[in-house]
Amino acid sequence: MLLVTDVGNTRIKIGIFEGEKLRATWNIATDIHRLVDEHAAIMFFLLGHEGLKVSDIRGVSMCSVVPPLTPVFQELFQHYFNTKPLVIEAGVKTGVAIRMDNPREVGSDRIVNAAAAHHLYRGPAIIIDTGTATTFDVVSAEGEYLGGAIAPGINTAAEALYERTAALPRVELVRPKKAIGTNTVAAMQSGIVFGYVGLIEGIVAHIQAELPKKALVVATGGDSELLAKETRVIDKVNLQLILTGLKVIYEMNESEAKGVK
Repeated sequence: MLLVTDVGNTRIKIGIFEGEKLRATWNIATDIHRLVDEHAAIMFFLLGHEGLKVSDIRGVSMCSVVPPLTPVFQELFQHYFNTKPLVIEAGVKTGVAIRMDNPREVGSDRIVNAAAAHHLYRGPAIIIDTGTATTFDVVSAEGEYLGGAIAPGINTAAEALYERTAALPRVELVRPKKAIGTNTVAAMQSGIVFGYVGLIEGIVAHIQAELPKKALVVATGGDSELLAKETRVIDKVNLQLILTGLKVIYEMNESEAKGVK
């Protein structure tokens, strides 16, 4: 089985592939102070709950946008799983040609998403990842990473509104009943949710206008389903896009290694 791990700013997403089947997925909060042994204890519990053992894991693929945690997870997999993980970083074959001014600036999670989108959908694609940041990544029909846009994530913006004002409360992000809120909470929910729908529609329109051919728009990330229900510009929602990308890249490198042998 293949264990895949995406270490993000807010959460760490873990998946287990058994062949082509994604057998299990878990999310844990990102905590840069959590030690290797603590992460191992969590992993063992999650695997055990699924009826799995460490010995069932034959390979590990991971990406991380949290530099302090990258070596923590490398040590975790090497020490407790006796496996050297494939860490998606500069120099690793991804199948994605990066057409950026400085390719090393691009977050590994964005490249993994791009690899997954090209593998699954083949044509040009715009990937919207609604995480701590809301990112827009553009992939050509040939699998080239063309660039994109970065905006604050919807939860990041909502939290900033709460923290930077004296009287506005922290609110739950749910679909507002109407745009005209008749109380403070409803007004904030309208502004945040419908505001982000407008942000998505506006940026997607600008990107589509710069492309030679209409691109498929794929949303992923924790708030993608909420936002996708409010707009027609999102064609697909794939919550497991990054886990699929980690699997695709792992198999690509595994095949190449066997070919060398």
